[in-house]
Amino acid sequence: MENDYYQILGVPRDASQEEIQKAYRKLSRQYHPDIAGKQYEDKFKEINEAYSVLSDPEKRAEYDRGGSGFSGGAGGAGFSPMNFTDLGDLFGQFFGASPFGAGAAGSPIPRENRGGDEITSITVSLKDAVFGAEKQIEIGTYGKCPTCKGTGSKSGSAPVVCPSCHGTGVKQQVQRSILGQIMTTVPCPQCQGHGTVIPDPCPQCQGTGRIRVKRTVQVKIPAGIEDGTRIKLVGQGEAGQLGGPAGDLYIEVRVSPDKEFTRKGQDLHCWLSVPMTWAALGARTAISTFDGEKELEIPAGTQYGQTVIMPGLGLPKSEKERGDIVVHVQIEIPTSLSSEQKELLEKFASSHDSGAEGNMQAAQEMKPKKGIFARMKDALKGE
Repeated sequence: MENDYYQILGVPRDASQEEIQKAYRKLSRQYHPDIAGKQYEDKFKEINEAYSVLSDPEKRAEYDRGGSGFSGGAGGAGFSPMNFTDLGDLFGQFFGASPFGAGAAGSPIPRENRGGDEITSITVSLKDAVFGAEKQIEIGTYGKCPTCKGTGSKSGSAPVVCPSCHGTGVKQQVQRSILGQIMTTVPCPQCQGHGTVIPDPCPQCQGTGRIRVKRTVQVKIPAGIEDGTRIKLVGQGEAGQLGGPAGDLYIEVRVSPDKEFTRKGQDLHCWLSVPMTWAALGARTAISTFDGEKELEIPAGTQYGQTVIMPGLGLPKSEKERGDIVVHVQIEIPTSLSSEQKELLEKFASSHDSGAEGNMQAAQEMKPKKGIFARMKDALKGE
């Protein structure tokens, strides 16, 4: 025997596939010509030749019987194909990944896969955004199969080593080309690259360990949440295959418009219509808030569009501080007056608004802004 493949890799004749692969990776790193120098090219070829035979159970068995298809065998015919599995191993050693995809470097694809992430939405009221809330939402997703409890097996037994690839997850194919014999590696068709098979797949989940389900998820809406905020619930997404970890659930929160308040930052704005006498003389009135009914004081002489602040009744700024309610005052002008009311208002307007038109001329030749009683007088005259 010209070359002893076991001796080249430095492993005993009863070495396991894991020991052979480990020895090959160590030697290939040590004697690669790009690292050790061109003088080790022949040594590197010997290592690859030895591994290409010993890593394949069928070729190894033929070699151990003294088969004639190997340069180290009895016949010495010189079998030395280019092995793309070896290139994938080397690429993974030097760059951290194989260029030929998962399983191409002789590593089976894990059956336990993480579940995918899910995204859904929920609509809450503005009051919920002010105080926070606990909500329930129903989602359709993958859940653990109740029949096999996520194992994928009808009997609950563990997967067994694939008889076709002997646990490697790959099959090697030799093709002839103008460059000679080229060995390529493909995922094992029997186990789909996993290296194991489930002898009795669960009929409900077809051996995946999960099925489509509907389930209810509890979600906490934090106080002060903004419209469009996404809440992440770790591990509440799709269940993983065969007991793999679940993905995450993202919930996009939408805050519905409110009939009484408009949000701006952490403040709430509302528009309150009051009689003109309240604006002129001042008044107290009750206003509805998310904290219940509160008293609002309208100062005497309040102008149209003026704001009155109700502090600490808005959305949370911090654990101890809240924004405000901003009340925009709108003054109601009566459209139906008795003769006595008209006479009184005309007398008041003649004394109160005298000279107002000349004094209220605005810049840029805008129309003069009349006082409220002057505008009422014009309204009564039909102007």
